[in-house]
Amino acid sequence: MRHWIRWQALRVRNVLQEQKGITVIELILILVVVIGLIIIFKSQLTSLVQSIFSKITSESAGI
Repeated sequence: MRHWIRWQALRVRNVLQEQKGITVIELILILVVVIGLIIIFKSQLTSLVQSIFSKITSESAGI
């Protein structure tokens, strides 16, 4: 039984060591996707941000 538990612990440790974090390639791919989405939806994002700031400005005047 102890041998099996020790083997399982070594297996878990090996899995954790293999996946230490995000690699540079994964980070670059995520950035490319985010930048692409920003470029595609630029006008919608701009109008959304402008409407949010105008609402904040109009409601803050009442305070």
